[in-house]
Amino acid sequence: MLEAVELANLDAIVVTARSHLRYLTGYSGGGAYFAPFPLILVPGRAPIIVVREFDEENVKAHSCIDDIVAYTHSEDFRTVCSEVLRQYGLQNKRVGMELGCWSLAPNDVAGIQSNLVDLNIVDASRIVPSVAAIKNEVEIKCLREAAMVTDLAIGIFNKSIREGISEAEVAGEIRAGLESAEGFITGLNICFGERLRLPHADPENHRIRMNDAAFVELSGVVKDYCSPLCRSAVLGSHPALERLHKVAEEAIEAAVEVIRPGVTTGAVSGVIRSVIERAAHSKALRSRTGYQIGTYWTDRGDLSIEPGAEDVIEANMSFHMPIILFDEDGYQIGCSESVLVTERGAEVLGKTLHAMYRASC
Repeated sequence: MLEAVELANLDAIVVTARSHLRYLTGYSGGGAYFAPFPLILVPGRAPIIVVREFDEENVKAHSCIDDIVAYTHSEDFRTVCSEVLRQYGLQNKRVGMELGCWSLAPNDVAGIQSNLVDLNIVDASRIVPSVAAIKNEVEIKCLREAAMVTDLAIGIFNKSIREGISEAEVAGEIRAGLESAEGFITGLNICFGERLRLPHADPENHRIRMNDAAFVELSGVVKDYCSPLCRSAVLGSHPALERLHKVAEEAIEAAVEVIRPGVTTGAVSGVIRSVIERAAHSKALRSRTGYQIGTYWTDRGDLSIEPGAEDVIEANMSFHMPIILFDEDGYQIGCSESVLVTERGAEVLGKTLHAMYRASC
């Protein structure tokens, strides 16, 4: 990590994005009102983290950082953080801050800058993601184990689809099944029928009827490493959405085929979009088509599979590629794969088929 800081010609980096903190320290900060909890990394120095006093014992218990500086009230943060930077001799140096990520407010940056008028603040939003993108053997093992949990959860979802069952009841069956297997998931989104208009829908008491389609997105979690999947099902038949789902399948297969070291994420996006543009209406795709995975992916700045992206794919990177398409009436359907990049190409981590599941009537 410190090598990446030096390569960016920075004297230090202040890490504030919660998923980046979790990746680097094991702790991401529990008090959102008091965010950020900056981790300050300086080449040649021990890392130091600035947290509110209330959470200090949590940081000691859950992080790998020994040097902790605490503040009591939210208005104290800028003064305390500025003083730590001054003590490290950074008051007139180039210091990276994650300006494009969550948890760092413009007022926080302005307050530090007003205290340290000669501080040269540089956007460093991409540094931690670029380091985290390439996985080691331990991380890859966690990803594979997370994919097994994901497969188990998707299997329970498929088997639970029956007339009259609600989204919330299906979610309950998934959680119960995983609890008995000591598995954990995050990001559980389920929608049936009319609620297919709602992306990222939390499961509610809406019930599935004959000839309704269903959509689920979730991820197994092992030691904070995630391997998400999107899958679709139909109870009976829904020809229009089934045809659209076939387009998503073709796009996923094309993406898996093209991913390999040396290809850019923008080129992968182009392959996916060319399949969709040939086979679906112009507004079918409303989003990017992939992003790096590993630890939680809720912060901005990660490698992204989208038009014009120039990030070069390397071996041991991992991506989730959700191909979620909308029909002309605004109903979503689709599938995804999480993949690990190898020297030979893309290894699909999950074992659940991405074809649309047809539930028994």
